[in-house]
Amino acid sequence: MDKLREVTLEDLDAIEIGAAILGTGGGGNPYIGKLRCREELKKGRRIRVIPLDELSDDARVVSLGGIGAPVVGVEKIEQGEECLRTMRALEQETGQKVDALISSEIGGANSMEPMLTAAQAGIPVVDGDGMGRAFPEMQMCTWSIYGHKSTPAAMADEKGSIVIFRDTPTEVWLERLARATVVEMGAAGAIALAPMRGSFVKRAAIPNTITQALQLGRAVLESQRRNTDPIRTILDKESGQLLMTGKIVDLERHLRGGFAVGHVYLEGFGDHESQRGEIRLQNEFLVFSRNGEVEVCVPDLIVVLEADTGLPITTEMLRYGQRVAVVALPCHDLLRSKEALAVIGPAAFGYPEITYTPLARNPTTQGVS
Repeated sequence: MDKLREVTLEDLDAIEIGAAILGTGGGGNPYIGKLRCREELKKGRRIRVIPLDELSDDARVVSLGGIGAPVVGVEKIEQGEECLRTMRALEQETGQKVDALISSEIGGANSMEPMLTAAQAGIPVVDGDGMGRAFPEMQMCTWSIYGHKSTPAAMADEKGSIVIFRDTPTEVWLERLARATVVEMGAAGAIALAPMRGSFVKRAAIPNTITQALQLGRAVLESQRRNTDPIRTILDKESGQLLMTGKIVDLERHLRGGFAVGHVYLEGFGDHESQRGEIRLQNEFLVFSRNGEVEVCVPDLIVVLEADTGLPITTEMLRYGQRVAVVALPCHDLLRSKEALAVIGPAAFGYPEITYTPLARNPTTQGVS
């Protein structure tokens, strides 16, 4: 496939599906993000995409997106320009114009927010992101892991508020202060981080993830059109593993500190009859266990799909009685380094007893890397 240069109306349905799969349950509802991007394109605006390797070393690139609990984003109506206002606030704070935007996380609606804002601002969006999936906290982004200082940062809500964080002692402290702020904003808002140089972004970004989401979504749609198995299509495209087919028999999910946290309990069917599964979540699916034994954990991707259609189910859309397929996809190598695992390994989520064992990756079926 040629390098992606522009996102069209026809691309949005596929990106919605691909981004929801890569979001591992989080990142916000991609359907809402798709609708908002669609409206910008209908106004005659363009979503221009710049390949990572064509980004100028001196370019000023801003990473932005939504912050808060995904379940709130389903019901809380956005004003529509929250991310744009955070970008403008950063330009005013730093005295520098932003040249391009990039997603903090390709997962869910946060795949769409930089595209939406780029269309509004008339600047390109970079084909890459800072997670290759979705994570619940900002310091879990490759920018922070590999040395970027994210302040000054700006936050905005739908009511017109702007909050500037000029400095924090660590990236974790920015996450804590921003999380406290978004709770007061109604558990959903927008945030933009300090501009990065293009040379750093080219080194630290997970590459080509808009293209990856687009190709993955197209493959699922084509599978549905041909009436072939969409779950097998996803596994083949991303070198994934089927963990379990099961029915949701219990679901615990509540808001805590600006996060949706809880557990999903599964009872297996088909080839997984009599097996019991559990998924622990914090905005995203973090740990999968079968019959009490941990099998897959962060940073690898745990994805919950509708058993019949293969379409992804985000954490806020989980319901008792749903028949699902749980799959695991290997993460990018940038998430497997010693520095990364200290920030996004299981211990960082409160599971020090779990040891991360990387999923195997088949290079012939990995997709875009």
